[in-house]
Amino acid sequence: MGLRTYRPTSPGRRAMVGATFEEITKTKPEKSLLVTLKKKAGRNNQGKVTVRHRGGGSRRKLRIIDFKRDKTGVAAEVLAIEYDPNRSAYIALVQYPEEEKRYILAPLGLAVGQSVMSGPDAEVRVGNALPIGRIPVGTIIHNIELQPGKGAQIVRSAGSSALIVAREDRYTHVRLPSGEIRKILNVCMATVGQVGNADHRNVKLGKAGRSRWKGRRPTVRGSVMSPRDHPHGGGEGRSPIGMNPKTPWGKPALGYRTRTNKVSDKMIVRRRGK
Repeated sequence: MGLRTYRPTSPGRRAMVGATFEEITKTKPEKSLLVTLKKKAGRNNQGKVTVRHRGGGSRRKLRIIDFKRDKTGVAAEVLAIEYDPNRSAYIALVQYPEEEKRYILAPLGLAVGQSVMSGPDAEVRVGNALPIGRIPVGTIIHNIELQPGKGAQIVRSAGSSALIVAREDRYTHVRLPSGEIRKILNVCMATVGQVGNADHRNVKLGKAGRSRWKGRRPTVRGSVMSPRDHPHGGGEGRSPIGMNPKTPWGKPALGYRTRTNKVSDKMIVRRRGK
């Protein structure tokens, strides 16, 4: 992926850095794999705001992504690399011999015309999905399942990857992007390679309007709110100074463990940041 800068014809253009989309080979999505995406504006089924600062934005269609990679033993040809407005990674349109088409996450280095396969007998090659117990130690992987058959849940964003570091009985030790080392069952599926569009982290929106296009509404600091709206609010100027950071509901924002009594704690070999 390449990046492009813009001539400073306006204040918004001056700091803007965008993608060149040179990897994209098809601009219109596959209609059979599209679903209407209804906007929730951060609200749940009761109409209550559960995620703040969401709303508006451009219309989107949801692309159905094959996170399970459950069509085993059959090679599929890569027809196109496409942009997906719902995620940071690019997606690849693949077609199986019986004309069935699916979307998968496009790993770094996957090109149109190549073939991908999933299953225990697949070759350890970029884009192929195998049970994690069949992938050699030292291999970079992504799109990892945590429960067999549930579909990939982690390491799916642009440029991310995990590393297989060890093997133990029924489990494989995987170092995740956060630095955490976690045990994953050998029968869980993972895809070889790194997620593509690695330069996504270097893109600069340049102006507030582009955030609004993405459905992000303005965020206000707690210290400029009233006391009833936020624990940091009230006072003349920037007071009180030295208060520990809190959420709008008074919970400590730093140094407060929210992960307690998790059953899956036993799967963590080494925590992140240790």
